[in-house]
Amino acid sequence: MNRFWILLIILVILAVMPLSYQAPGIKIGSKKFTESVVLGELISGLAREAQNQPLHYRELGGSRLVFNALVNGEIDVYPEYTGTLMQEIFAGRSVENVEQLKDALAEEGILMTDPLGFNNTYAIGMLKTRAAELEAANFSDLGRHPQMTFGVTNEFLDRADGWKALSKHYGFDFPNVRGLDHDIAFRQLAMGSVDAMDVYATDAKITSMDLQVLKDDRDFFPRYDAVILYRAELEQSEPELVARLNSLSGKIDEATMSGLNLAVEEGLTETQVANKFLAEQLNIAAEQAETPNLWQTLLKLTIEHLDLVRKSLIPAILIGIPIGIIADRFRLLGQCLMGLVGIIQTIPALALLVLVMPLAAAVGARTIGIGSFSAVLALFLYSLLPIVRNTFVGFQGIENQYRESAKALGLSSGYQLLNIELPLAMRSIMAGIKTAAVMNVGFAALGALIGAGGYGQPILTGIRLDRMDLILQGAIPAAVLALLVQWSFDLIERWVVPKGLRLKPAA
Repeated sequence: MNRFWILLIILVILAVMPLSYQAPGIKIGSKKFTESVVLGELISGLAREAQNQPLHYRELGGSRLVFNALVNGEIDVYPEYTGTLMQEIFAGRSVENVEQLKDALAEEGILMTDPLGFNNTYAIGMLKTRAAELEAANFSDLGRHPQMTFGVTNEFLDRADGWKALSKHYGFDFPNVRGLDHDIAFRQLAMGSVDAMDVYATDAKITSMDLQVLKDDRDFFPRYDAVILYRAELEQSEPELVARLNSLSGKIDEATMSGLNLAVEEGLTETQVANKFLAEQLNIAAEQAETPNLWQTLLKLTIEHLDLVRKSLIPAILIGIPIGIIADRFRLLGQCLMGLVGIIQTIPALALLVLVMPLAAAVGARTIGIGSFSAVLALFLYSLLPIVRNTFVGFQGIENQYRESAKALGLSSGYQLLNIELPLAMRSIMAGIKTAAVMNVGFAALGALIGAGGYGQPILTGIRLDRMDLILQGAIPAAVLALLVQWSFDLIERWVVPKGLRLKPAA
């Protein structure tokens, strides 16, 4: 059997064999900040107490992404805030109070608990020394200092209740406003690179960094009462869990939530903090699951990461090479195909990840979670260009004398392709595959933003908690995996490229 057919069969088997497994159970979501993760772990503890094994998708990016996942049934429950729902999720609709909010949610098949007991409103935070220097105690005081530099979260920049609306309300006109990740913004504030940033009222870093929280003296921000959203069908399928979710109402005030956040800041895990609260406040003794060691964690992350890579890279190889061959055979069509994959490559990876989510939802595939179709599709599209381009270049570089000799011998076009053209172009094709593979391993870390797992998960957590050990726990294995993948394809290249074609020409 031709070695290319053997390789094709191996690739197909690798593409379809199962690696990761997503267990059934209540699916819980949380957004990319400590408080949301802690609340998600509280919900997980309540689910276990209700005899239901939870699956917690941590640190999902963006309020709309998580809310849409709830509406689509990809998660069953997650913590949210009334102000976010009224001002962002239902912006443009007449939702001005809790009753109207409940009606709007019900139309989407979503129910809401009563408030948990704390108002985590937005505010503006500054280092106390800088606030004293500028004599800033209220939001309106900032207008006297147009030279100030602000570092606000990317989501807050464009939210309906965010920076633009706040600036209009207070008449601000600051030219130096940067969009930053929330946790990175705190670092910039500590270094003095920015003068002020948006904070949440219960942010642990308000205490740990001893920040001055300015007063919203013109009452721009609404109340952001924490609530739990859940799918309406849970009332029938999981009545005990719904009852326990509602039991949290009124149990957590601002001081308590700030303390829980601070405990994570000081080194406890979100799970430990949540379990302690459940035991002390609700008399729920959480199950003490065995904590995986570093090697067990790395094994799990590696399997998840490899799952994303092989599900996206192998199809890119199987589809990219034929596209490159078609581009060589049909020039006009080839130019169109090359242009299309080139345009896809220019889209930032994070943007592409979000752009493909509606497509995943439209075909009924999972947009978030382990093995997410959205993450796989985005990685597949991003891997195409190097493979298509190098295949095209490799076939273009074949000297005409070889093709003319094959025709003179009466060889079929299929035989010419498999036994003459592919071997001659294979060094160029393999170079493209290796480039795509290394890129794929790196970009797969972004899948953690939609709960797809992999090495991106500890990196996101490390950035949020300012822990270099967690960042390295994801970054170093990703770099090692990229090298191993490249070396693996080096070995494959030695097998599929005839020895004579591997020899370098004499100088």
